[in-house]
Amino acid sequence: MWKIDYRPYRLAFRAVVRTAHGPWVAREGFLIKVSALDEAGGGEVGWGEAAPIPWFGTETLTEAGVALAGLKGEAQNLADALARVPTECGSVRAGLAAAWAGLGGGEAGAAERGAATVKFLPVAGLLPAGREVLAAVAGRLELGYRNFKWKVGVGDAADELRILDDLLGELPFGAKLRLDANGAWDRRLAERWLAAAAERPAIEYIEQPISPEARGAEDTLRGLAEDYPVPIALDESLAGARDVERWLAADWRGVWVLKPALLGEPATLLARLARAGADVVFGSSLETAVGARAGLALAFDWAERQGKPPAERRALGYGVWPLFAEARANAPVSGPFVRREDWERIDAEALWNVLS
Repeated sequence: MWKIDYRPYRLAFRAVVRTAHGPWVAREGFLIKVSALDEAGGGEVGWGEAAPIPWFGTETLTEAGVALAGLKGEAQNLADALARVPTECGSVRAGLAAAWAGLGGGEAGAAERGAATVKFLPVAGLLPAGREVLAAVAGRLELGYRNFKWKVGVGDAADELRILDDLLGELPFGAKLRLDANGAWDRRLAERWLAAAAERPAIEYIEQPISPEARGAEDTLRGLAEDYPVPIALDESLAGARDVERWLAADWRGVWVLKPALLGEPATLLARLARAGADVVFGSSLETAVGARAGLALAFDWAERQGKPPAERRALGYGVWPLFAEARANAPVSGPFVRREDWERIDAEALWNVLS
């Protein structure tokens, strides 16, 4: 039998995060601690995080809290815990899965198959929306970043397209830029951006040009992917396990941006994506270091299984730190690459104690 504890948090961002959905000033969620109720457990402790984003399509914070309370503080095993959490509560299920995966201080995956061969992975640096990007990119370049993600769909489209050319002019040869619209465009505006991107080879892909809530969104996204050479990445369209299953059934051949902290128990989904040959990017949902540790463990395990040479690996979407005003909530600042030891040394208990 295992004991399940959880603590709510509300952590202010160091700077307001601007998206097409509006300003975001703080992150709210729950840290989860799973520990042995008796000596048979050997004193093992596992950590997870439930960090819902309702406007992204997850459960609400209240629903997550109700689901955690419904566990009544204990479970026989992960299967028992998940059986008592609604499938709609993907972030709670992800947090529980992460906690059980980390029991004993290690994650399942590469360690089970022997010595890990993937020691580091590239990271895409997150750039601020609007004209602020031009000042921010210089600092990122000095740190060695060559992969970037820029939030668009926040201001006037004509102005953003002018900024895009200024931004591309700052990037060195070989750098890659992802454009994240957060579903802010209609089809006509998406076509305008995709046509512009087709003439700018530094653009790696365009992320979620159409909202999944828009009428006919799935047909529109498939049509755009067929009509333009620039890859389209799904993000908000993959808010939960059911979304991933639906797009697998639709044989999506674009990029899959996965936020592990929102996807529930990930093992089955990742196995199916691997069999489908999916082009996967692992990304942050702006969770704390506790959730990031679990997501990065999955990203490294995926890279081990894929066996691609370093030059062919997509950059991770974890270039967001330092994110919080509370330093102990941040994962280690890794720069343009995240090393295996960066996430292995994250101290979940330190943040847990801050919230006590």
